[in-house]
Amino acid sequence: MFKRDKQLTITRTLNDKELAALREPRNDLVAERPVGEDRYELLHGPFSKYERTISVNSESKEVNHVHETFSWRLSIPFWGVFFSFLVGKSLPKRSKPWWAPPDRLNERSAKVLGILACVQVIDGYLGSVITQTITFAADEFDHSSSAQGITLAVVRVGVLLSLGVLVIADKKGRRNVLLLALVLSIITTALGSFSSGLWFLGSTQLIARGLTTGMGILIGVIAAEELPKGSRAYGVSMLSLSAALGAGISVWVLPIADLNEKGWRIVYLVPLLFLLPLIKVTKNLPESLRYQANSKTLPKNPSKSSDENEPFVNRRLFLLASVGFLLLIFAAPASQFQNDFLREYRGYSASGITAYWLLTSTPAGIAIFLAGRFADTHGRKKIATSGLLGGTLFIVLSYYFSGILMWTSHLFGAVLGSLTVALGVYGPELFSTNRRARSNGVIVAFSVLGSATGLLLVGSMTDFFNSYGHAFSITAVGPVFAAVLVMLKFPETAKIELEDLNPGDVRPENDGD
Repeated sequence: MFKRDKQLTITRTLNDKELAALREPRNDLVAERPVGEDRYELLHGPFSKYERTISVNSESKEVNHVHETFSWRLSIPFWGVFFSFLVGKSLPKRSKPWWAPPDRLNERSAKVLGILACVQVIDGYLGSVITQTITFAADEFDHSSSAQGITLAVVRVGVLLSLGVLVIADKKGRRNVLLLALVLSIITTALGSFSSGLWFLGSTQLIARGLTTGMGILIGVIAAEELPKGSRAYGVSMLSLSAALGAGISVWVLPIADLNEKGWRIVYLVPLLFLLPLIKVTKNLPESLRYQANSKTLPKNPSKSSDENEPFVNRRLFLLASVGFLLLIFAAPASQFQNDFLREYRGYSASGITAYWLLTSTPAGIAIFLAGRFADTHGRKKIATSGLLGGTLFIVLSYYFSGILMWTSHLFGAVLGSLTVALGVYGPELFSTNRRARSNGVIVAFSVLGSATGLLLVGSMTDFFNSYGHAFSITAVGPVFAAVLVMLKFPETAKIELEDLNPGDVRPENDGD
């Protein structure tokens, strides 16, 4: 898809020294190797095809008229049409552009990241439909905020299904499990459009959310196993942006709910439009190299028993699960009840809610991108802690304010809260390949338990206080404690190979780096 070759010719006049520099093989956005006089091909980079040629007409000493021609095809599916534009702007500068990952991707890792980003878009959509529509469904079925909270909490039980998905992925491989979960989650979500009550909607979403949760974890695991050590957080940030795009699409179609009392049901059918294109894109997704290498080998230290290694693993699992639980006690209800707050307490229509989400949350995309880069280049802990504390403060304030102060507070909360994307890379990094998926499933299970707890607490406290602000002020204790744990107990994992973080793992021989 979008595999047309791109070509760029640059004409300039150079002196002899500048011409000599131009004839040096590049090592920035792309690494080149010379294959003839003034001709260079791809050595390493995110291209499936690349060539640079130089044509020189020397008018006199120190005056050289040079034609430099680039021909390339990015290995990134779908998104390549966008990145080819950026590449075309960056190639003449002979330097690594601001938007590129800290560690250059090769052909395979760029292709895998592009495919995963496509899947992550639909995963983001599927994960947000219940959030966007629950207040409209509750209106049709005549239920209160407490009933919404209970429904949203029950849906979280689907994490048990995701655990099953992830156990299979550790035993049988990532690729096929991911693709099966993708198809089933789209179909199950579509069934929600036929709901006869909150119980039916909650039941279909329980299954769909379990599958999408498993998908999200597998996407992160595959990315961590395929990307170079200095770009794992960058990959997580790009995938988070893709998920945000998917969630944004659900917001874009939400005004349909204003047209009719049952209009919200159409939101559940939209994913069917993406099914065939996604199948076409994902057919080229390979199995993870690290999974292939480690599923067929014995540990490096077979003399050491699993009991000797278990406390080390348990400590990591406990820390990550605790932070997930504490963060989601606040973050899940802050997101899930946003529409109900705007609708019931501020009088917004579906169109008004859409405008609010788009204008206050879209700028957070910049923060997500920067958080990924800074987490790779400056470390995870400071970035994540800033997001936990700053994001929580401003989101709480947004539930007390109205008008421009509410919009501004939510904007700052969304931007700062997006820095917590730096936490997303820890789960795939801190566990061995043969238990990476299921360990992350356990972490997400505790996170979901935190979100269910938060939903129940905020739903009941809001009915009691008649104020979302008071409820969120109480649950804000969770991310504050999470920030303390991150700063005091988490290791710094930036720029460290997965095999160094998990010494029992085998590094793939043909990873291309």
